[in-house]
Amino acid sequence: MKLLAILFLCSRLLTSFTQEDQPQEIDCNDEDVFKAVDAALKKHNDGSKSGNQFVLYRITEVTKTGDQEIFYSVKYEIKEGDCPVQSGKTWQDCDYKEAEQAATGACMATIEKIPNVEFSVATQTCNITSAKGPVVTSQYDCYGCLHPIRTVPPDFDPVLRHGIEHFNNHTGHSHLFALKEVKRAQRQVVSGWNYEVTYLIQQTSCSKENFKFLTRHCKALANGVTDECTDLAYVDPQLRIASFSQKCQILSGEDFTMGCPGCPIEIPANSPNLKDALTHSITNLNAENNATFYFKIDIVHRATSQVVAGMKYFIEFTARETTCSKESNKELTESCEINKHGEMLRCTADVYVVPWENKIESTVKCQSPGKKPLRPCMYKARPREAGAEPTSENMAS
Repeated sequence: MKLLAILFLCSRLLTSFTQEDQPQEIDCNDEDVFKAVDAALKKHNDGSKSGNQFVLYRITEVTKTGDQEIFYSVKYEIKEGDCPVQSGKTWQDCDYKEAEQAATGACMATIEKIPNVEFSVATQTCNITSAKGPVVTSQYDCYGCLHPIRTVPPDFDPVLRHGIEHFNNHTGHSHLFALKEVKRAQRQVVSGWNYEVTYLIQQTSCSKENFKFLTRHCKALANGVTDECTDLAYVDPQLRIASFSQKCQILSGEDFTMGCPGCPIEIPANSPNLKDALTHSITNLNAENNATFYFKIDIVHRATSQVVAGMKYFIEFTARETTCSKESNKELTESCEINKHGEMLRCTADVYVVPWENKIESTVKCQSPGKKPLRPCMYKARPREAGAEPTSENMAS
């Protein structure tokens, strides 16, 4: 039972490496955010058989993941209202109880936006503090749903270990490979568990001729081949891997162009080969941008490399405004810190590098999401009729 509880509590990483599938912090005044929180709060209130409904106080944090499958991860605060749970009213129709008599709560929820089905609450945990009592935790889990996994739990180890052993035993590489990084994963509770996990493995110093299995002596080679693998596994209720499939592709290393010489190849966003290309791209952006402050690359979302007469890189990244003004600083330096409340740009860069000619050229295109700096969204009790819209903090009393 304890193992089942751990499994049900875990959440899922997204199944793509594009910007759209990376967690994006978004403005809590977004209409869909309000609808997602509305669904979560109603789910919480519906779980109570007595007492009063809780009313939304404010949303403190929101991230959005996915493109086809959209998930909202939200943190929000609630206060006890004056409407009994059996009154038939929605929380929008309620007012707050007197502060000294009202319970308060802090909730974290994951809500999926399903086309034509509105919003479905996948997981939710609320810590409720009564007016004169201890904290009580309530939890909701949607069994059978796909859950985002932010970190890989211990029970994933057998699946990963099986995947790496399968790769080492069924590929023609001369050396053994070891786990480098888990990029994304998902799990579904069925009669057992369905797993999908994507990860990077890197060539080690251990040749198959001398080593049958990975040992602590097997060290990753800095210039070795890196492969990306996606494994599908079904683990039955007896915790046995009952079915398994694997698909891998070479990302980097001396033979990374084997599949299609001259074709664009996906490379890791943290690849050291991108350093000069990124430096040139942000320098180019700052030179062409008339902003008062320098911009700095915050996140690299995706990158490809292509062998031409030299090397061509295509990079997608997010740049954020820093605290360094162009008036006071001659150039962008490492000491320039990102201003989290400053402007954000979504950019793409085409970079052409010819190392033997010391030549590098870049074309950078950026677009501003046009969002205001993020802040908690405050809500009045009974803001409007059912279906009310959020109110920004500076407009709330």
